[in-house]
Amino acid sequence: MRLETLPPQTQPTVRSRRWRTPAAILIVVALAGGGWTVLRSKPAPAPAPATTAAKEKKEIFELSTGDVAAVSSRSLAVSLPLSGSLAPLSSATIKSKVSGVVEATTLQEGMAVRAGQVLARVDQADLRARLQQQQAMLDEAQARLALATKNETNSQALLKQKYISQNAYDSTQNSVDLARASVKSASAMVELARIALNDGVIKAPIDGVVSKRHVQAGEKLALDMPVYSIVNLAEMILEAQVPASEIPRIKVGQDVKFRVEGYAQRDFHGKVARINPATEAGSRAMLVYIAVPNGDNALRAGMFAKGSIVTDRSAVAPIVPLAAVRSDKDGKHLVYKVEQGKLVAQPVKIGLRNEDEGYAEVTEGLQQGANVIVSRLDNLKPGAAVKLPAAASGTGSGAPPSAQAKAAEPAKG
Repeated sequence: MRLETLPPQTQPTVRSRRWRTPAAILIVVALAGGGWTVLRSKPAPAPAPATTAAKEKKEIFELSTGDVAAVSSRSLAVSLPLSGSLAPLSSATIKSKVSGVVEATTLQEGMAVRAGQVLARVDQADLRARLQQQQAMLDEAQARLALATKNETNSQALLKQKYISQNAYDSTQNSVDLARASVKSASAMVELARIALNDGVIKAPIDGVVSKRHVQAGEKLALDMPVYSIVNLAEMILEAQVPASEIPRIKVGQDVKFRVEGYAQRDFHGKVARINPATEAGSRAMLVYIAVPNGDNALRAGMFAKGSIVTDRSAVAPIVPLAAVRSDKDGKHLVYKVEQGKLVAQPVKIGLRNEDEGYAEVTEGLQQGANVIVSRLDNLKPGAAVKLPAAASGTGSGAPPSAQAKAAEPAKG
């Protein structure tokens, strides 16, 4: 029988358990201290809203005065440029109706004249002699008529008594008729002589201003020779050439505004009075006659005028710069307006356009006072926060004052 010896059992030592407990305590204390240090080093949660507000402030786009335009309301007109020369509506060249020597001329160029005022006198000695001659012939004709009438009365009495024949009486009556005709002829000659005598005094037929004196005292006048030229400057006519292609746009009564040399800062106004039905040879243009009041006689004949004729005019409505009008993908018009601090895409309907002024009539979609974007700001989209310049925000943005104040609050943050 074999006996085996078992190995001796090792007893656990109490020493190893003694150092584990202090080590665990030290680890717990170290962890607690590290956690307190980390918590103490974290920033306070209070500044977080300030960081968000700063971020929002950076996203607000500040507009300049050149980026925004305020919508106003007025009548918009479309014009057609024109130019031409001015001529008096009434003018007259007085010609002599008689021949003779000019005794005197009373007026000179530039002097005002009234209708019926004496301009010149022609020597009337010959005219008076002719009148006297014709008057003598009239007296002779009247005497012959008186004798013929007396003979007729006697012949009628003799005819009743059968002392003369009917033929003899008819001859006497015929003499009366011839004498009466001679009187009428002589009377007409006297009247002509009297008219010629009156024509020796040359008078103005219209009111106006003397533009030309053609004769001097002592000169010999012939029949139909010009004596004076007079123009009436109270109303002028502007004769302007308009291309035939533009004539359909022109109507009688349309307003015209123009300026002339020498009055650079003054606008003159008129209305279309007539349109020539035929084109001018060579230019293929038509003459348009514009009536221009000239109460102060500032305009003179022959002045060159340059202006425009209003061919179409809208009613009083909101107008926007053409630079503010945009088109969407469907081709419809819209504008970007600022409303309560944000950019809004506003659909609009456009009416009359004036390319020269750069404005368009808005028939629907905008009201007076709204602020619209006129610059091409491609980085701005509808809904973006914007800030109006001080000048624009003072005039209003189409929103009530309370809304404007609220729109400005984000910018102050």
